[in-house]
Amino acid sequence: MSQYLKPSRFAARLNGLIGWLARRGISLAGSADLAVRGRKSGEWRRVPVNPMTFQDGRYLVSARGNSEWVRNLRAAGGGELRVGRRTRPFTAVELPPAESPALLRAYLERWGWEVKAYFGEITATSTDDELLAAASRHPVFRIAES
Repeated sequence: MSQYLKPSRFAARLNGLIGWLARRGISLAGSADLAVRGRKSGEWRRVPVNPMTFQDGRYLVSARGNSEWVRNLRAAGGGELRVGRRTRPFTAVELPPAESPALLRAYLERWGWEVKAYFGEITATSTDDELLAAASRHPVFRIAES
């Protein structure tokens, strides 16, 4: 699970803008500002994410793979989601890849237009076996407000 697709310079700047907007209460397509403590520094790190409600819970999916926020969230066990003045502390549990194909499908149905470059040939219409094969490259966390 070491795959990580680093953002281009343009994507990094765009992510910075999306996070800035979320912190000011403007959520683009459901985005929120994720804050999680750095696993080495202990300092708060921020990145925009797309929290997803699916069936009975809320989830975070890493389109880019084993990113810094994923590694920090594994170490911290939780963080905060923010849109405007509303900050929601949460705890997180990473799902095993075998449990995430349906979540990946729902994520791609909602945000496939935004993240398709990070999923390669995998789309919302991919088979369950194809989604299962991709699941280990895209960590999924169930989040619960704390």
